Amino acid sequence: MRLRFSLLVLVAALLVVPTLGASEKPSTERLGQKITLTLTTLEGKKITLADLKEQAVVLVFLSFDCPVSNDYVTRLNELAVDYGPKKVAFLAVLPTSEDSAELARQVKEFKLAFPACRDDKLEAVHALKARTVPEAFVLDAQRVLRYRGRIDDGWSGRLKRKPTVQRQDVQVALDELLAGKKVSEPATLAIGCPISTDRGKPVSTRVTYYRDVLPILQARCQTCHRPGEVGPFSLMTYRQAVNWAEDIKEYTKAGKMPPWKPTGGVEFRDARKMTAKEIETLAAWVDGGTPEGDPKEAPAPVKWTDGWQLGKPDLILTPKEDTIIGATGPDHFRCYVFPTNLPEDKFVVAYEVRPGNNRVVHHTLHFLDTQGRARKLEQAEAAKPKTGKEKDRGPGYVSRMGPGFFPPSGDVGGWAPGITPSFLPEGVGYYLPKGADFVLQMHYHRTGKEERDRTQIGLYFSKKRDNKVLQPIAVPGLFLAIPKDAANFKVAGNLWLADDCTVHTVTPHMHLLGKSIKVTVQEPGGQPFTLIDIPQWEYNWQETYHLKKPLRLKAGTHLKLEAAFDNSKDNPNNPNNPPKQVRFGEQTTDEMCFAFLGVTTENNERIGFRLFQGGGVIRLPGLIPPKQK
Repeated sequence: MRLRFSLLVLVAALLVVPTLGASEKPSTERLGQKITLTLTTLEGKKITLADLKEQAVVLVFLSFDCPVSNDYVTRLNELAVDYGPKKVAFLAVLPTSEDSAELARQVKEFKLAFPACRDDKLEAVHALKARTVPEAFVLDAQRVLRYRGRIDDGWSGRLKRKPTVQRQDVQVALDELLAGKKVSEPATLAIGCPISTDRGKPVSTRVTYYRDVLPILQARCQTCHRPGEVGPFSLMTYRQAVNWAEDIKEYTKAGKMPPWKPTGGVEFRDARKMTAKEIETLAAWVDGGTPEGDPKEAPAPVKWTDGWQLGKPDLILTPKEDTIIGATGPDHFRCYVFPTNLPEDKFVVAYEVRPGNNRVVHHTLHFLDTQGRARKLEQAEAAKPKTGKEKDRGPGYVSRMGPGFFPPSGDVGGWAPGITPSFLPEGVGYYLPKGADFVLQMHYHRTGKEERDRTQIGLYFSKKRDNKVLQPIAVPGLFLAIPKDAANFKVAGNLWLADDCTVHTVTPHMHLLGKSIKVTVQEPGGQPFTLIDIPQWEYNWQETYHLKKPLRLKAGTHLKLEAAFDNSKDNPNNPNNPPKQVRFGEQTTDEMCFAFLGVTTENNERIGFRLFQGGGVIRLPGLIPPKQK
């Protein structure tokens, strides 16, 4: 069992509503028809499909503003190389009004290896009835459309990657076509981002972009959705907002944007939730035809803070060199080991994470090690034979689940995009023993091109010597294994406090099969109430929730955890296809269930608890600062 003391995950900016509903059928428009079309490359060269000598042509609609589209660039390059000798031409179609120079820069940045054509008037879009990026169209030697749809079946929704790819649709279509066979599956459902077309004249100007919508986007969205940040597209201009208007309406109405998983419980700090009025305003703007309004009514642009927001830190930790993150593949988890070399104990009362590359930093977790275990893991990683072709490389070591050793000597929270650095309550801090190593776990996501990162973290120390240490307790969800095909496997667990304490944070934790999780609290003689309730769990949306008002609990308080898992084939996150029994364990493909609470005690002693009412008292290992004289 590995304790995850703080888990902060936010894909908010990376998660947007799927273009096509699961019940919608793939389009068969233009299949079997000859396509007559002339395209213009970014260099100004005219390409007429009928003049090409190749046996087949693959047109792929792409957009560098769509994360799913970007993810396929590497795979498309591979197909273009493999099928070039077989006389197959690949052409990228970019349905955008962006100027050619900017598109050429993006083509170079993403290393697109075949010609790209700008479709600013959407002539190719209308000729092929394209709806989505990425969407592929395979034409035979007579330029008759024989296949349209996805590139492969690797995605179940936008940024909802399936564990495994089972069908390479474009590759299969080409193989069948070149072999003189009929394409066995000529139409599939393309998953990605909608191709934007003109919306026409607004039907209402009651709500306008500059006066009503832009202030909401500035307050709720632009932290992530701006150039250089983790959001896969920007929401800084009117045109950008129009491009994503339907998504904005649907996801905010569903409560999925801004991303905030708890639907019940106590009040938490920094809750990313829109008001009902804000949601209604966005919907009215979309329903009214997205009117622009008067730019003079726009609020002033937000001035984003540069440098350390809390002032110069007492200690700044920086990796010794850049980390290279490959273009595609599963998310990458890497731990960096920082010797603090502190001559005396410290209390960390605030920390600030400064990503070196906001496009790839998904979240961070912060652990402590006083036994040299992380250093040994780093040395072992460095000693592994290298081929020189590793797509992910840099200092530190790879560890997906926590720091790779148990138990950590302590923790110092975590971070995710949109989290504003702030100080802990007066007199509360994370205990940092002298000489401890600080272990920073990075969760990187991929952008479709090779990226570099060198993230820094700054620590702020208490000026007081006598502080209360923030320490963890874990409410468990008990089980041994989850049966295969179980779509709603329920687990529960209990914990009784043996000491008075104050709760400051709560961190629910499950893996890929997690479906829901809830924690209730009942003090002796009192009525139960909900601490936190997340009815739609997602592995990539975990974080530590800070209580807006610390919660004082008495000894004897009962904490109850209730959770459910989905181990069916209908769970797109299920790593096993077909499903199989999944046991409790530390690997991502195993499962576990905990709610970690960050608490303080009045006397700064290690908190005690019972897993059975009336049972023996348990006190977790870990360092507590010596009492001050």
